[in-house]
Amino acid sequence: MSTSTVSKIKNICVFCGSSAGKDSIYEDVAEKLGITLAKRKIHLVYGGGEVGLMGKVAKAAHAGGSEVLGIIPITLANLTGPTIGEEMQVDNMYERITQMIEHSDAFIALPGGFGTLEEIFHTVCWAQLNIHNKPIGLLNVNNYYDKLLSFLDDVVEQGFISLASRRMLVSATSEGELIDLLQGFSHEPDPFLSQLNWPTSKSKKRKFM
Repeated sequence: MSTSTVSKIKNICVFCGSSAGKDSIYEDVAEKLGITLAKRKIHLVYGGGEVGLMGKVAKAAHAGGSEVLGIIPITLANLTGPTIGEEMQVDNMYERITQMIEHSDAFIALPGGFGTLEEIFHTVCWAQLNIHNKPIGLLNVNNYYDKLLSFLDDVVEQGFISLASRRMLVSATSEGELIDLLQGFSHEPDPFLSQLNWPTSKSKKRKFM
């Protein structure tokens, strides 16, 4: 893929915890993000269900007028309550993240646990490999991602991640600032990995939004 700038984001996928966290600030920020997405006429893709921060952001976005698509493995569908908006059931976790990437123009990670971290790194890794050129951001509320960001900077210093790849993951402390960063993001692949030319997927994209 060649370097490109995102001019208009229509659908944002939000990664976040199926738990609410101990501090009420996390729920507040999730709700505020959903409200902001709706105000900016951006639709939401998320992991389905109604629990934790996932449910909070989905309910707020849906109530504000955003179209919402929840993508969830069949095995988890009965554990997380009804999905807000439209639901797409998939067979497994790999298909879930693949569909999330396919249906989204950008990605935001709120605080979360192993699942959220896996989604962040999976999405960034695919951007590093030039499989997609979509922007990815951390909403670093309450300094939640400070240590992760510091770790990644150290990984660059140790020579395991290029600076170009590190810059694919942006962060901000407010949802408005982060969305602005994603809107203006320019994908600049690692010079070596930019040589990769992946075949176009033959799977049919589900019509959404």
